[in-house]
Amino acid sequence: MSCKGLSLMSGGLDSQLAVRVLERAGAEVEGVCFETPFFSSANARKAAAALGVKLHVLDFTEDEVGLLENPPHGFGGAMNPCIDCHATMIRRAGELMASLGYDFVATGEVQGQRPMSQNKQSLCTVEKSSGLKGRLVRPMSAKLLEPTIPEIEGKLDREKLLDISGRSRDRQIALAKEFGITDYPSPAGGCKLTEEAYGRKLKDLMEHEGLRDKATGALNRTLLDLLVVGRRFRLPGGSSVILGRDANENARLEKGVFAAILKPTNGIPGPTAAIPVLVSESDIPLAQSLVNAYVRGTTPADRASFKPYQLI
Repeated sequence: MSCKGLSLMSGGLDSQLAVRVLERAGAEVEGVCFETPFFSSANARKAAAALGVKLHVLDFTEDEVGLLENPPHGFGGAMNPCIDCHATMIRRAGELMASLGYDFVATGEVQGQRPMSQNKQSLCTVEKSSGLKGRLVRPMSAKLLEPTIPEIEGKLDREKLLDISGRSRDRQIALAKEFGITDYPSPAGGCKLTEEAYGRKLKDLMEHEGLRDKATGALNRTLLDLLVVGRRFRLPGGSSVILGRDANENARLEKGVFAAILKPTNGIPGPTAAIPVLVSESDIPLAQSLVNAYVRGTTPADRASFKPYQLI
């Protein structure tokens, strides 16, 4: 009896193992991953190529921004709506599953591996929120969970699915050797929304310029992409200013279309600065003074004496 499914792929070890376990249980598997300014699809692309599976890459930016604006289950330790994000990814994968006529969506989640987002209650919440009840397979912990429709129908061999739980990685590492999986990143997340410093900049952007064009409501990808560039300051008039930290960031800022681009006026090498949205003309001379405060040769003490800004 044929069985086809989509397995969410981050590129990490668990998502790679999930594919191989599902194949062993009788399924034909394709991968699906998501990309936004907050996380990359690079690891998933690399893993899919190594596993020899087709990968569907979906843009998830609008979905993620909507969750940042209104997270039904709130945020984690930073600006990370993990439960809602994961449920929405599964829902999007479920829409693709339905359009392809496949049988299930799978994830590499391990019950109890992450105390907040992968406890049994959270797993059930994600399944309910995704609208895929009975079609969401967790092959790494399937024997600890209720049988899914493909298992009940005999399309997936439940006996070949696993019962892994907890934070130990011993069984996964042993399975990796068994399946010949040797290349995988350390389990460190990879989502910028879980980083406190990034979350602070994002929150500031949402409170001031916003994530969308005020006239059209369209997402401003430029402002989002700039969150990983340079040092960011908030000036007294309300404008933000971004200072490049090296030649590459300076070049990136110089190529952009901004309200103002500033360079050191004293002839000493230093940062390029960009003001994406100018709130007050009074911010321009302050931004220029800030640029000059960061030229080559100045010290933290020198910069500390320049006060009319707030480092975000």
